[in-house]
Amino acid sequence: MNAQNKGPRILIVDDEPSIRELLSTSLRFAGFGVRAVANGAQTISAVLEEEPDLIILDVMLPDMNGFSVTKRLRSAGYTAPILFLTAKDDTEDKVMGLTVGGDDYVTKPFSLDEIIARIKAILRRTIQEDEEAVLETGPIVLDQDTHEVHVNGTPVELSPTEFKLLRYLMQNANRVLSKAQILDHVWEYDFNGDAGIVESYISYLRRKLDPLTEESLIQTKRGFGYMLKTDVK
Repeated sequence: MNAQNKGPRILIVDDEPSIRELLSTSLRFAGFGVRAVANGAQTISAVLEEEPDLIILDVMLPDMNGFSVTKRLRSAGYTAPILFLTAKDDTEDKVMGLTVGGDDYVTKPFSLDEIIARIKAILRRTIQEDEEAVLETGPIVLDQDTHEVHVNGTPVELSPTEFKLLRYLMQNANRVLSKAQILDHVWEYDFNGDAGIVESYISYLRRKLDPLTEESLIQTKRGFGYMLKTDVK
């Protein structure tokens, strides 16, 4: 992998030299360590030599397809995420990719911004899954396995998006987060970027959390963003 970059290590697998070069240059610029190979056999060798943090894997390779490569890697114990890249936009292929152990699927032609956003989203999910299941911040207890939330011992029902928002705030307690940061981490790449949605969901959370505490847990820092305080009872 590229020793100059200290970020996550990405292995690019595509038999088209132009795509390998385009992705390699873009991902290095984005701060990732990058290695690129052209076929399935090279992929397996590269993973054995130095396990990457994520693989961008073309489905149509000259020696074996990406699904076969994935099966071999998973059976050998490689658990890091795999993002499939292919010219096909077939539902059966998407299902097959996820069935054999893939984590996401992008079709050609693709946007470099989309590729980078999906990589970041996948890596964030991976990091979150590796964390302790239960987060405790002030009076809030959030269980990432059961998706249960308690505030001062009282259960609180949250929607999936409210849960993700609260988890992100808890992971960054006592730190001011901008609307742009919240959009990027909670709504990820599949949202159109309207910051107004952040205000709405902050309001939804406050309606559910504030009645259970002496003061509001989520503080507004005008002109900057929002912060979850830990010293509220």
